[in-house]
Amino acid sequence: MANHKSALKRARQNEIRRLRNKSVKTRVRSAVKTVRTAGDDAAAKLDEAKSVIDKAAKRGVIHKRTAARSISRLAKHVNSVSK
Repeated sequence: MANHKSALKRARQNEIRRLRNKSVKTRVRSAVKTVRTAGDDAAAKLDEAKSVIDKAAKRGVIHKRTAARSISRLAKHVNSVSK
């Protein structure tokens, strides 16, 4: 455990950020799963998932290229299902 005052504060901040990032990542995974399991309304679910993924990237929880890659793969999946 940290001993210096600044290190203790840093440990507290890291824990708060870890929990916040965890909830955002969980939300992203849920949105992706919703799109993949959706049948006919997958296109509507895709828009919601795009929003969630972009917000996570904007907040720095996931990298912007990771976000772009996952959105691209979801769109590709929805297009293949809708045909």
